[in-house]
Amino acid sequence: MAEIESFLEEIKITRADHLPVIAAFCRHIDLVETINRVVPNEMDVSVGVIIQGMVLDILSGRSPLYRLTDFFEHQDTELLLGEKVNSTSFNDTTVARAMDAVFDNGAEKVFSAVAFRASCKFSLNKKYVHFDTTSVNVWGDYDQCSPDSKNINITFGYSKDHRPDLKQFLIKMLCVGRNIPIFGSCEDGNASDKKINNNVLSRISKDMATHGLEPGAFIYVADSAMVTEDNLTEIGNNLFLTRLPLNYNETSRVISEAIDEDNWEEIGVLNETPTTAKRPPAIYRISEKTLVLYQKEYRAVVVHSSSHDKRRTKRIEREVKASIKRVSKTISQETKQEYYCLADAKVASSRLSVLGTDLHDISVSIEEKVYYSRGRPAKNGIRKVNRICYILNAKIEEKPERIKRIQEEAGCFVLLTNVPTQGEMTETGTDLLRVYKEQNGIERNFSFLKDPLIVNDLFLKKPERIEALGAILLIALLVWNLIEHELRLYISEKPAQLPGWDKKPTRRPTAFMMSTKFLGITIVSIEGVRRMVTPLNETQYQYLEALNLSEEDLLNNDCQINSS
Repeated sequence: MAEIESFLEEIKITRADHLPVIAAFCRHIDLVETINRVVPNEMDVSVGVIIQGMVLDILSGRSPLYRLTDFFEHQDTELLLGEKVNSTSFNDTTVARAMDAVFDNGAEKVFSAVAFRASCKFSLNKKYVHFDTTSVNVWGDYDQCSPDSKNINITFGYSKDHRPDLKQFLIKMLCVGRNIPIFGSCEDGNASDKKINNNVLSRISKDMATHGLEPGAFIYVADSAMVTEDNLTEIGNNLFLTRLPLNYNETSRVISEAIDEDNWEEIGVLNETPTTAKRPPAIYRISEKTLVLYQKEYRAVVVHSSSHDKRRTKRIEREVKASIKRVSKTISQETKQEYYCLADAKVASSRLSVLGTDLHDISVSIEEKVYYSRGRPAKNGIRKVNRICYILNAKIEEKPERIKRIQEEAGCFVLLTNVPTQGEMTETGTDLLRVYKEQNGIERNFSFLKDPLIVNDLFLKKPERIEALGAILLIALLVWNLIEHELRLYISEKPAQLPGWDKKPTRRPTAFMMSTKFLGITIVSIEGVRRMVTPLNETQYQYLEALNLSEEDLLNNDCQINSS
């Protein structure tokens, strides 16, 4: 009986779902070893193991980090972390010490080291480097934060989430391979995007040199906040691609020029996602121009999209309504007047006809208004005329050509670049548009970082720990996007598809799609040797092949060797 009880104690059954895949990728980029090298520590459970545990929890289904102990109570820590760790080791005190150690050694430095290791392990396209920032809201006063402190200042600022009532901090991110972060950190909540761009540009040559890229060997892609005189000077010999803001006179000039010439290069549809009747694809066309900013000449690619910018289209609709309202008010006032001579009416008509707006004309005609004398008409039925006045009859007429022109201008934007048209780094206008559209990859990253369960509901009283948390979130994002990168790379290299939603084949698999395919995976451990409770199905094997993993990678039976 005692032998049976002892044997049963050696059996551990856990529902792992997709977490062994996450753990395998963490091992592949040497996450624990890299962090421990950058953050030397003497904790019973190393900082690297604590951070990997937090990454696993973040990617487990987004449970709050303050429940780490509960999360690991039912997990095989040796399978996921490479060594046996008691779930109580993930208590608030230990996690706080690990986050403090990350901050003390430099949160940005820690993330950069992990990202560099990942870039050495995976084949990433570093030709295009995408940059952007976002605001992250927090709950609390954070009275101890100060703009004079070396720590990030959690304060009020321009909220990209439209929550000006909440304090915030910013996260900046530099990505390659469309959406894989290689540099990133936190910034003050009221920091200017223009100044952040300037700081990034001042060191981008040095940063990219660590990845083996010299100036001119990569293209820096950013939003319109990059366009300032200081930033265009700071870019130096580096290549860039950005969107020229609408408030520059050169923007309206080249757009107007392109529309007048009407010599567009038809690009067609660029979207890769399926379209529906309610969401038709945007059709693009471009026209190449040159412009001068701050005494320097640049390429300008004027892009027209059939899917007009919603904000600008709504603005035009508001302008049309406002124009009608102004003209209607003018007409109402002028048409109440009565004129006793035709000459006066003609003068008023001429005056009214030129009071139209940029969008509407006023069409005016003169009508007689007859006033008859009192009393019965004569026997012949003719009434005696007392007096004749003249009134104006006005109608509002749209200027269809002008409105069409404004709508066409609203569908245009301008890409600004110094990328050459000849040589090794040459890019066509179509290529530049396609690269800029990939900026949405980094924007997708921000939705990942803003999950309310991770940040907004987590009360971190010290800004130092929020900065450390920012680095940990970036590490989790890095691992998540590396999984998607491997899936897409597999699809691109082979004429194959993977089972997607509703078992329909897809050529655009995602990391989240992968996580759903491994739901219910259960692993039994008997005396340290792991086996699947039920065999993997064909779909799961397909995903493992795409991720360059095997069933043994999921079981991690050699973890004792790895942890020694």
